[in-house]
Amino acid sequence: MSWSLFRACGESYPDLALKPSFLQDAENINESVKIALNLSLWLVVSSISMMSQTKTTPSCPTTESVLAAPVDHEIPVNAAKPAPEWQSATPIVFCRDWQGKDPAPDRETRVQVLWSAKTLFLRFECRYRELHVFDDSEPNGRRDQLWDRDVAEAFLQPDPTRPTEYKEFEVSPNGFWIDLDISPGQKPDLKSGMRRSVILDERARTWIAELAIPMKALAPDFNPSAVWRVNFFRVEGNEEPRGYYAWRPTGTPQPNFHVPSAFGQMRFLSSKR
Repeated sequence: MSWSLFRACGESYPDLALKPSFLQDAENINESVKIALNLSLWLVVSSISMMSQTKTTPSCPTTESVLAAPVDHEIPVNAAKPAPEWQSATPIVFCRDWQGKDPAPDRETRVQVLWSAKTLFLRFECRYRELHVFDDSEPNGRRDQLWDRDVAEAFLQPDPTRPTEYKEFEVSPNGFWIDLDISPGQKPDLKSGMRRSVILDERARTWIAELAIPMKALAPDFNPSAVWRVNFFRVEGNEEPRGYYAWRPTGTPQPNFHVPSAFGQMRFLSSKR
């Protein structure tokens, strides 16, 4: 509680009329009692002040790697009714900006990963403040420049020996998508054959997306013992200042997700546990 609130409370009360006998008794209070009363008052005020100042600053846990849990069969892509296999996938959580600063729990993102021999499955759970989406796309839902509105993004680098090349996947709260094959100076369509499902819960201010990406579009000779380099991002807003959030911070002066040296690791848990 602030001192301004104490003053406001005092000003809201009328002046108290004290009886002369009370005033006379008050003058006889010994000095030690006065000190004790002053000390008690100081302790109360200090406690209230500390309570008002020790509200924890919102923060999000950080990790350096994501674990992809195995499934021995293909699962349905259904954001509204997730397959029970998702319970085996430990989520990563992030809500800090691309520099690792300014946590925003009301824009928190949770990401889970499952894998099979044929498919990489991603599930995003995204809290939001406001929605900003395009209202037009190609007939199949693809939308160029999708990153100019709200999106969740996955950057996947199956082959770390090619550090400047990776795959980019984006999905929006209304189900639009884009996939790109990134290399220096180029970003052609990947045409991965990705499937998706998206649901929006306006009451909970959350949108959820599930993606199913054919493994052949990522790593034709997929080796589950390999360690991939990856990063995950969120963007919210349609004009600056927008919200730019990263699992592994890129640390650039201006928002920039395309920093593969900042990627974290993704490991594939064994299917023979």
